[in-house]
Amino acid sequence: MSDTITTLAAKLAEDTMKVMDETGDDRFFVEVGDLLGASSQTLEEAFLTEIRVRLAERKARKFVIQRLSEHRSKVKAIEKQ
Repeated sequence: MSDTITTLAAKLAEDTMKVMDETGDDRFFVEVGDLLGASSQTLEEAFLTEIRVRLAERKARKFVIQRLSEHRSKVKAIEKQ
């Protein structure tokens, strides 16, 4: 994949995620992907990959933060005993 496609897909994914966060529309990226697919399947695929990576990272980060929070709560409870 060319650097141009990768760069454009990454920037578009960042902007799309911002819109999704602000509007609460967690499926907005599908509409953007459909629009891209009508004119460039290559850019559509790169964009969807960028979105999937970002969504997966968010999910994993939330899990990590939750696990750490649970651990710290348990430690505090033990220390209070």
